[in-house]
Amino acid sequence: MGLNDTVTAERLHIGFFGVRNAGKSSVVNAVTGQELSVVSEILGTTTDPVRKTMELLPLGPVVIIDTPGIDDEGTLGQLRVQKAKQALDYTDVAVLVADAVKGLSAADEMLIGAFQEKQTPYIIAYNKAELLEKIPAAAPGTIYISALQGQNIYELKEMIGSLQKKVQKDKPIAADLLSPGEMAVLVVPIDSAAPKGRLILPQQQTIRDLLDHGNMAVVCRETELAETLDKLTVPPKIVITDSQAFGKVAKIVPETVLLTSFSILFARYKGSLETLTEGAAMLDRLEDNDTVLISEGCTHHRQCDDIGTVKLPKWLLAYTGKKLQFAFSSGTEFPRDLTPYRMVIHCGGCMLNEKEMKSRMAHAKEQTVPMTNYGVAIAQMHGILRRSLEPFPDILRKLG
Repeated sequence: MGLNDTVTAERLHIGFFGVRNAGKSSVVNAVTGQELSVVSEILGTTTDPVRKTMELLPLGPVVIIDTPGIDDEGTLGQLRVQKAKQALDYTDVAVLVADAVKGLSAADEMLIGAFQEKQTPYIIAYNKAELLEKIPAAAPGTIYISALQGQNIYELKEMIGSLQKKVQKDKPIAADLLSPGEMAVLVVPIDSAAPKGRLILPQQQTIRDLLDHGNMAVVCRETELAETLDKLTVPPKIVITDSQAFGKVAKIVPETVLLTSFSILFARYKGSLETLTEGAAMLDRLEDNDTVLISEGCTHHRQCDDIGTVKLPKWLLAYTGKKLQFAFSSGTEFPRDLTPYRMVIHCGGCMLNEKEMKSRMAHAKEQTVPMTNYGVAIAQMHGILRRSLEPFPDILRKLG
């Protein structure tokens, strides 16, 4: 992936929902101009949410999600319905595909309620409009279309584009912490877990963010950090480090230079730093036999010294002095029931869009399970959380 590529987490996620055979998959294919989804007269052809990353004019980079019918039946059908509902956790804009002849069903009304509860902007697209004798005037937020004949498909995309402007904001990752022309030093450990020949995603995105806003970025390993700082004629405004090297880096960076981590920056970028900082307080209240869920938003090959499954548990046991139990999740498999866990420690979420990260946090809050992330937890365990939050004085003040 190049620095100019739009990563999945930064793309507009457009979910298509509705009852079986309302024509969701036909509408998806018409909107994308591709045969992304299987179309059949047999009820329930779509069995799992189908995700496709693509460029779609006039919207740009998007993720298209075709979901199973919300009215599916039987034991397997209910599992499909559950998958369709879970897709709302990462849907930025929802399109409800309804049958223009039959109108809204009870299941459609239920979906509308779910959109509103999740605060997901939505459009109601009445498909099969070619079967109507006369197309009625469309209410605000609704449109009559024909996937079969291509009627109003471009107009539907224009409506999605109008909602896109409401949900996608130009949020900086780190650039607002510097003035144009100021310098950031990025500390990037290169170990067995680092992908050969490239930087990991948070590092790529932070570098691009700084360059886009007229800042300078100097990149080095933690082993060369002291030498790098000595060679700079002007101290950097901020040092941003990988969480794993937090303790070592904090001993090198002068107190006059701001210090934080990629993980903390991404907690803020997803709109959740304050909540995750509050969740870190649970680290000091853990007791023997408490279970900590360590969750990652992506799936990757586990290394012998993996941060999530090896380093974090080791640090937690040393920090708390308690006999803790650990559970792990990765990718899309975030537990719906969090009550077995005393707290959740999540990765920075660079592979999850903001909607899904906030949904996971909302699940934890609803079940009163404190949640923090790798960077915040590591800073807390190394006794440098307050320092790592100095770039964010409003949050630092709330810590007391």
